[in-house]
Amino acid sequence: MGVNHLNQKVDSDKTSRLFKSEILESLTRTHIAVPLTVFYGSALGILVYSFYLGAIAPWSNLYFFVGGVLAFTLIEYLVHRYAFHIEMDTDAKARFQYFVHGAHHAFPRDKSRLAMPPIASILLAAGFFILYKFIMGYNGLPFTAGFLSGYAIYLCIHYSLHSFRPPKNVLKVLWRHHAMHHFKQQDAAFGVSSPLWDLVFGTMPDKQPNDKLSRTESKRP
Repeated sequence: MGVNHLNQKVDSDKTSRLFKSEILESLTRTHIAVPLTVFYGSALGILVYSFYLGAIAPWSNLYFFVGGVLAFTLIEYLVHRYAFHIEMDTDAKARFQYFVHGAHHAFPRDKSRLAMPPIASILLAAGFFILYKFIMGYNGLPFTAGFLSGYAIYLCIHYSLHSFRPPKNVLKVLWRHHAMHHFKQQDAAFGVSSPLWDLVFGTMPDKQPNDKLSRTESKRP
């Protein structure tokens, strides 16, 4: 049985309440289709607009789009490692960690909290668009599209990891990697959409015998 950072037992079949207010509590939950629509839709719209505008060469759109996707995987890793798994040396930090991520570790099958709520999704999508457009000019259009697509890809992968059994193909690597983070080594395997940055920064989990990890994976739905 795994534990979250507050030393609470994992309860895979239940959920946690973060607010007493029904309104605020509802804002912490969402169906996966909502943020996927926001981010994939925004990415497609921005990319089409960039091609239509013609301010940069067509191939530049592709290069900066791919760069945006790769940039997201790095941000994903850094946020997961240093913000979601912040050292909880004060009560305030412990509350913050539980609110943004600890609840997910305690209730990993709570599908309503496997993605960012709609309001936060929309604000972030708009914020990233403004930021990258300001920094990179017209190159920021395809870069932003790639970045938002990277987040949407992450959402698809993360939702699948917690909702479906591991597939019998190469994608099983992602299931095993994330299972190690949740149930074996919470101080490793921070990459969700890719183990790339775990390899780069030396946070790959220790190898476990297949039978041990198989027992962990068998607990999934």
